[in-house]
Amino acid sequence: MILKFLLVVVIIAAVYFMFFKKKPNKVNNSKKNEEISSEMVECKKCNTYISIDEAILSNSNYYCSKECLKA
Repeated sequence: MILKFLLVVVIIAAVYFMFFKKKPNKVNNSKKNEEISSEMVECKKCNTYISIDEAILSNSNYYCSKECLKA
């Protein structure tokens, strides 16, 4: 009788940990990283502001696109 009870408790605990326990969300972690690295810089040519992650760095100047870099 006690063994059956323990078996049921173990099965319920296993189901809980497999399906209901929250797992770390990778989307939230990437959003945090996005917020940290969202520094804006000004394009040397057209004076628009872009994210530093998307900017092109050339000769210590930031550019928004290859067209601005070439001009």
